[in-house]
Amino acid sequence: MTDRTARRAAFPVFVLIALILLAFNLRAPFVAVSAVAGDLEGALGMSPAAVGLLTSLPVLCFGLSAPLASAAIGRLGIERSVFACLLTLLVGIAVRSVGGVPTAMVGTVIVGLAITVGNIVAPMIIARDFPRSAAAGVTGAYTAALNVGSMLALSVSASVAASAGWAVALALPSVLTLAAVAVWLVLVRRPAHRDRMATAHREQQPTAAGGEQQRPSLGTLLRRPTTWMLTGAFSGQAFGYYGLTAWLPTLLADKEGLSHDAAGAASSIFQVCAVAGAFLTPVVINRFGPATAFAVNGALWLTMPLGLLLAPGGWALWSVFAGVAQGGGFTAVFTVVVLRTRGQRENRQLSSIVQTGGYAVASLGPVVVGGLHASTGAWVAPLLVVVGGLFLLTVLGVLAAREPRVRA
Repeated sequence: MTDRTARRAAFPVFVLIALILLAFNLRAPFVAVSAVAGDLEGALGMSPAAVGLLTSLPVLCFGLSAPLASAAIGRLGIERSVFACLLTLLVGIAVRSVGGVPTAMVGTVIVGLAITVGNIVAPMIIARDFPRSAAAGVTGAYTAALNVGSMLALSVSASVAASAGWAVALALPSVLTLAAVAVWLVLVRRPAHRDRMATAHREQQPTAAGGEQQRPSLGTLLRRPTTWMLTGAFSGQAFGYYGLTAWLPTLLADKEGLSHDAAGAASSIFQVCAVAGAFLTPVVINRFGPATAFAVNGALWLTMPLGLLLAPGGWALWSVFAGVAQGGGFTAVFTVVVLRTRGQRENRQLSSIVQTGGYAVASLGPVVVGGLHASTGAWVAPLLVVVGGLFLLTVLGVLAAREPRVRA
């Protein structure tokens, strides 16, 4: 077998396609709500706060249910967990689209619980199925797919709601889910894949001197400084992302007098540019290391809140820089999660800890930013709080990335 053939055999393209299809489904189902917010208020008589809850509930689920999701993945295994995640997601989307406020809330919680499993299992797939040298690139592709899924949902949901109603618009992401189900069904039922992955799983487990497999305990992970550095870094990343995503249009309308459409365009720039960050950050990681990636993304991220404070007229440029950074920051965090773990159990536990803390803090982002604006009547205090979160992302990310790599 030639070196080129060996490399191709070691890089499972079909699994990469399956991972990307999974990622398409991990943001689109709840992001679509923001595109039909007005329709929900009119058709269901929901208040703006209640509609906002439909987007914040899944994020809260990401944090609070991560330990339960981690335990379920440990019991079911990766393929079955992904398949259960996708089927549960279909149920949640259907329940949410039936009509009525109670079913909308219940369906949203089901969607959040399903996506939590996907959030945790994705880094495990990257660590198990791909060479460590490809971890940054595959994580970048996964992050880009998250954002592409969001953009697809935002770009079509409003027009579908106008022509076919809000229920059809909210059910539309199920098309992506069904495509993912079809692909993952192949992986669940393919014996050769299961055997190869079982072997890979055994080979990735650390062994003691006598050859016996070691099972790193949760307590060991909780005592590692890197665990808390990564959790703090992801908390700063997620707080800044969800806080600015929720309030950027309002902020620009207040400070710059932009119309609703123009302010929405700034948010679109912020989301679209994340794809560039997801693909550029692996290049930086592979060439200069993850610490440099955290430093670069942190500097770019900070241009948004500082730029809006000091030179709000440059909002378009700040949206580009911060958009690149938010895609890159996510990629950097979970690349380091892959590089700092040995075996699936440790990867699953570390990912769960990082996401529990990060998404719990993220759910407070829109509340804190909006509350500070309401209490002060200005945007200085909210933006300074975001600066603090992004400073944590940068400093703690650099420190975590400088820890020695864990050898498989």
